[in-house]
Amino acid sequence: MHLSATSSLVQRFRDIRRQTEALCHPLQTEDFVVQPIVDVSPPKWHLGHTTWFFENFILAKFQPGYQLFHAGYNYFFNSYYESQGPRVLRSNRGNMTRPSAADIFRYRQHVDEHLSALLENNNHLFEDNDFVLTLEVGLQHEQQHQELLVTDLKYILGNNPLFPVYQENSASPAAQSRPASWLEFESGLYQIGHRGDDFCWDNELSAHRVYLEDFAVLDRLITNGEYLEFMHDGGYQRFEYWLSEGWEWAKQLEEKAPLYWYHHNGEWWNYTLHGFEKVNPGLPVTHLSYFEADAFANWKGFRLPTEFEWEIACKLTQNGIPPEANFLENGHFHPLAAQHTQFFGDVWEWTSSAYLPYPNYPRFKGALGEYNGKFMINQMVLRGGSAATPRSHIRATYRNFFHTDKRWQFTGIRLAKSL
Repeated sequence: MHLSATSSLVQRFRDIRRQTEALCHPLQTEDFVVQPIVDVSPPKWHLGHTTWFFENFILAKFQPGYQLFHAGYNYFFNSYYESQGPRVLRSNRGNMTRPSAADIFRYRQHVDEHLSALLENNNHLFEDNDFVLTLEVGLQHEQQHQELLVTDLKYILGNNPLFPVYQENSASPAAQSRPASWLEFESGLYQIGHRGDDFCWDNELSAHRVYLEDFAVLDRLITNGEYLEFMHDGGYQRFEYWLSEGWEWAKQLEEKAPLYWYHHNGEWWNYTLHGFEKVNPGLPVTHLSYFEADAFANWKGFRLPTEFEWEIACKLTQNGIPPEANFLENGHFHPLAAQHTQFFGDVWEWTSSAYLPYPNYPRFKGALGEYNGKFMINQMVLRGGSAATPRSHIRATYRNFFHTDKRWQFTGIRLAKSL
C-alpha cells in the first residue's frame, strides 16, 4: 500500500473514532447506562464494543506483547462472536453500572493511542491482506454502531415521558415532499451484487444475474400524510391488509401508529431527536415494521419492491450518491421532505425479499465469518441507508436486514408495482 493510502487510512480511523464520541457529547451521565428493551444497547456498551473490536482483532493479534486494557472486557463487550468465548447476555448489557462511562472513555483512549502507533510505525502491515481487511471491517463496523448509537439513543430518550431534546433543530428544510410519479423499468437480465475492488460486505457477493419482469417503483418515499390516510381508513383495524403474523402483532400495539407517534389533544405528535413535535404530513414516514409497510402497500393496491428491483432502480437512476442525500453527517437525525428520489439516506426501505445468501456466497473466513452469514434466516432485506447512516458507509448493493416486527431503526416505505 502506498504511503498516501496508508495516511488516508490512519486519518479515517481517527475521524471515525472521533465521530462516535461526538455523537455522545449531548448525553448526560445517566443516558449512557439505560437499556429499555433487548434490541437497544446502552451507549456506553457501543463505545466499549467498538473499542474491543479493534483491541481484540487487531492489537492483540498484530502488536507483539500487547497487554489488554482489562482482561474482563472481552466478556462484557463481545457481542455475538462464539469463537471469542463467553459473553454477557445481550439483555443484561444495561444491568451493570461498571465499567463506568468514564472508564470506557479511558479504554477508548488507550486503544486509540496504541492502534495509532501501530498504524504509523509499521508500514509493512499494510502489505498484509488479513490486517488491511480486518482494519477496514473495524472501521465499517464502527460506522454501523454510529447508526445504532443514534437509533438506540432515540429509543432511550423517546421513551422518557419528558421527551428530552438530544439536539436543537437549527435546519429549515422544505416541509413538503414533491408529488410522486412512477419510474418504469423493462424486463430483462440484470446484474445484482457488488463488483469492483473497493470494500463491501460478504453478503453483497457474489455478483450474479437475475431476470426481472417489467416493473415500476415510486420515485420518492411514502410520507406521514399518506400513511395517515391509511390510519384514518382503519388500516390497523382491517385484517385483510395484513399478513397473519402481522395482524396478531398489530392487535397488541398500544398505539395503532408508527413508533414514537402519540395521539394528543386530537392531533398526532411524534418524538424526534429535536424533541416532541406535531407530525409533519410532508415528511417521509419512518419507524415502521415490515408488517406495517406491507399492510400499507396492500391497502394502496401495490406492493413493496424486491431487493433486486430496488437495486436496479437505484443503479439506473442514480449517478452515485447525490450531494443532497440526508445522512448522519447532515446532523438532522430525521428524514427530510423529498426533493429528489431518496434512494439514499432518510430511511431504510423495506423490501419484500427474505435475507438469504447470493449464489456462491463467499463468507468471510475466521471470526469475521460470524458477521453476516449466520443471520440469514427469518429476516427481511432493507436498502438505501437512513438519516443515521454515515455517508461513506452506504452503496447501492448494501444489504441491511431486520426481523419483521422491528421498527426502532429509521425504516420506511417505497412502493412498487408490476407492469
